[in-house]
Amino acid sequence: MPLDPQLTGAPVVRREARDKVTGAARYAAEHTPPGTLYAWPVPAAIAAGRVTAVRAVDALAVPGVHTVLTHDNAPRLAEPDDPILAVLRNDRVPHHGWTVALVVADSPEAARTGAGRLLVEYESTDHDVILTEDHPGLYTPEEANGGFPAVRRRGDFERSFAAAPVQVDATYRTVPLHNHPMEPHAATAWWEDGHLTVHDSSQGSNAVRKSLAQIFGLDPDRITVHSEHVGGGFGSKGTTRPQAVLAALAARHTGHPVKLVFPRAQLAEVVGHRAPTIQRVRLGAGLDGILHAVAQEVVTQTSTLKEFVEQAAVPARVMYGSPDSTTVHRVAALDVPTPSWMRAPGEAPGMYALESAMDELASALGMDPVELRLLNDPAAEPDSGRPFSSRGLAACLREGADRFGWQARDPRPAARQEGRWLLGTGVASATYPVLVSRSAARAHAAADGTFRVEVNATDIGTGARTVLAQIAASALGVDVESVEVAIGSTDLPTAPLAGGSSGTASWGWAVHKAASGLADRLAGHRGPLPDEGLTTTADTEEETAAGSPYARHAFGAHFAETAVDSVTGEIRVRRLLGVYAAGKILNARTARSQFVGGMVMGLGMALTEGSAIDPAFGDFTAKDLASYHVPVNADALDIQAHWIDEDDHHLNPMGSKGIGEIGIVGTAAAIGNAVRHATGARIRELPLTPDRLLPYLL
Repeated sequence: MPLDPQLTGAPVVRREARDKVTGAARYAAEHTPPGTLYAWPVPAAIAAGRVTAVRAVDALAVPGVHTVLTHDNAPRLAEPDDPILAVLRNDRVPHHGWTVALVVADSPEAARTGAGRLLVEYESTDHDVILTEDHPGLYTPEEANGGFPAVRRRGDFERSFAAAPVQVDATYRTVPLHNHPMEPHAATAWWEDGHLTVHDSSQGSNAVRKSLAQIFGLDPDRITVHSEHVGGGFGSKGTTRPQAVLAALAARHTGHPVKLVFPRAQLAEVVGHRAPTIQRVRLGAGLDGILHAVAQEVVTQTSTLKEFVEQAAVPARVMYGSPDSTTVHRVAALDVPTPSWMRAPGEAPGMYALESAMDELASALGMDPVELRLLNDPAAEPDSGRPFSSRGLAACLREGADRFGWQARDPRPAARQEGRWLLGTGVASATYPVLVSRSAARAHAAADGTFRVEVNATDIGTGARTVLAQIAASALGVDVESVEVAIGSTDLPTAPLAGGSSGTASWGWAVHKAASGLADRLAGHRGPLPDEGLTTTADTEEETAAGSPYARHAFGAHFAETAVDSVTGEIRVRRLLGVYAAGKILNARTARSQFVGGMVMGLGMALTEGSAIDPAFGDFTAKDLASYHVPVNADALDIQAHWIDEDDHHLNPMGSKGIGEIGIVGTAAAIGNAVRHATGARIRELPLTPDRLLPYLL
């Protein structure tokens, strides 16, 4: 059944808005059953080695402290499939911040005080925490994150590059970045008659239940996980994190419900981060601007616990046509916390390097950066040769240039100045793959004329409840206000996590199928509905397993105007404008919020956000929001998000592509390109802080 355009695309106000602003929405740490105890994790103070003793006498003497759990006395559990969940199992310390003990008390204050009085003794070993481009431990993995081959070669890159009349050979660096969602990682857990219930701050409660079932040796039916309201995640809550395991472990040990909230200062080391990258990009082109050779070689890091390889070179396999190309990932396993997903993993750092190099190529050619990108826009996906289901990059670039006023740009660097401010403009392209996973959903028509849709989706602030109600209402042909949506619990039909910009496509497909099936049943029904109503279930296993002969991607274009203080090196972004080709937009209000949010995050990546590891102690130097500087309102002056209409029939019944991540992709490069245009200085390492820029301005 086709979607009703009056219901999908409309800027419907998000359903949970009032609950959130009035405090009625309950998050993982806001469920407090009778008798709840509070747990405080104790992080390792060394970068590598082992725990030799935990002296808990002073901690246990604190009034209200019930117990101190360590590897010596914690309940024995099965070895987890994910090594980052192997907490309190042995004496090993794989990195600074690893949880080595848990203090459980009547109150958070008592637990924190007890943790401060715990004496942990260690045997340290030499540690290695600094990534370099010639690190002796570098190796080439089989795969990068997402299952992509770590190496892809097409043609003879070295020959083509050497013969190219115009060449760019540059190395770009990005530093570690942290997700830092507003809601910290938290869990509340209790056992009742052998059944485990957990409220967890997670992007996918099904994944959490699966992990807990494996670790505790339980049938999944004996575990219920709720993630009804989640205060952001940006990828850090996309896999099961230690708080759920620790809370359930402590609840089993004490016989009480246990609540655990990771302090923000510990988050950087226990819930993943974006790994630093060193990226060499080489572009060879003819004098006409046509690319002959493209190479992107990425060096990054993982931990000694598990392999996670940021897939930063993968976007280069999609973006621009060239006869010959090489994309390579190499990684070193260091004594650092395990990297993980962070909004647009791979695309965000990879496109920063590629789009910066494209700007350098445009300068070398004396060509307009927009025209260079249009000139190299391929008709089919370069590496696979598959046709695109739709590719709106050119339309985004042209419409963005018109809206931004790009045609009036003086191409000369450092040509515009207002007093001490140097002004410049920049552009960058964006891409993100279309991903979809199997999902199930249930649609119910009640005798009173209302409807209920159930699917274990997770709303991490994206407005999933609202959009799913619109999809269901459209398929049913009813008013959206008559549709109730239930999400966020493993008691509901199984669904994949909120990640990879795949949530709405996956859940929405199942909701559309269930609602369409219900509509068919209602159309054939005569007379009033029975008291129990009518219910239809649906599963998209067959549809999602079929795959596609098409290369399916969203695209976009970012334009930025920056002002650089020639005395202090301060950079201000005066304007950001993005135009996106992301299939059918299902809700204009929530979509714009997602696009703008991604652009703000890209602004932070470009100018303010950055972390580093102290080589002496092995810990991150930016551990909280006082030292890790995210953008604030004063940094985001004029940000506009627009989109083009795409009619792509090769996606899903809604015709939608993911929108949660493409907003960050390319934004940092557009800002960096604008700074170069303003000053004439090309800085190849993010963030673009004044100390990095000032030497070029003096």
